[in-house]
Amino acid sequence: MPKPELLETFSNPYGDRKYEIFMETTEFTSLCPLGGIETDAAELKLLEGGAPDFATIRITYQPAAVCLELKSLKMYFWSFRNDGIFYERAVNRILDDLVAACNPHSMTVVGDFNVRGGLKSIITATATKPV
Repeated sequence: MPKPELLETFSNPYGDRKYEIFMETTEFTSLCPLGGIETDAAELKLLEGGAPDFATIRITYQPAAVCLELKSLKMYFWSFRNDGIFYERAVNRILDDLVAACNPHSMTVVGDFNVRGGLKSIITATATKPV
């Protein structure tokens, strides 16, 4: 199960300025949920699968009061390694967890998943604060 409690932040040294932070990992790994291992979908327990999925995750955000700490972000991503989760759920879960941790002005998370079965999937999710 992904562990958002691993996420840490630090005070934004330029909180009075709007600027953008871009982060990327090419080492995101989770498991195909079609094996009954998606931890928050009990109905999938009857299915078979569980092969590894690999992705590049790109995060772009405009920080508000705090910024995400990188080592904790790495540990958070590692917490997906043994979790069965659909691509769409993974990207939206990452966005929700990161927004909850740092409350940015805006954030976009892109999951660029490796080809599987001849199909390529790129999932993009965005959150913005009301103006």
